[in-house]
Amino acid sequence: MSDTKPLNWSSQPGVGMTVTRRADGGMNLSFTDTSEATVKAWRDFALEHLLGSDRLKRNLYDLRAVKDISEKAIRSAVEVNSDPSARNIRLAVVVGSETAAKAIRDIAALALPETSAAVKIFTVMDEAEAWLARPLDQMP
Repeated sequence: MSDTKPLNWSSQPGVGMTVTRRADGGMNLSFTDTSEATVKAWRDFALEHLLGSDRLKRNLYDLRAVKDISEKAIRSAVEVNSDPSARNIRLAVVVGSETAAKAIRDIAALALPETSAAVKIFTVMDEAEAWLARPLDQMP
């Protein structure tokens, strides 16, 4: 895609996150922790990429390597997800356990659906990819 927004990401010491561009123009973000440094780097990166977001995108957050997802990290995600530009995003979140999925769902339920990304939480990567592959005009 020649009109794909630049990724503007490079790995940083002490930050447990990597970012790659998806073939469909969205992003894959993989996390190894939800430390304060990682959450700050993610928040800054996410807000930067929401600026000027004008079309539907597919993003995938892979949190399977994260053993403990902090409430602060989830609340930061809810805050970013509440930005009106987030409504243009279909976001699949893949976690390592149903316990982690429930924790995220409980706090994410506080977001306003009319201004939020379409978010679905999975414990199986193939199911997340299948959901993301659905046509974007069929946003849930």
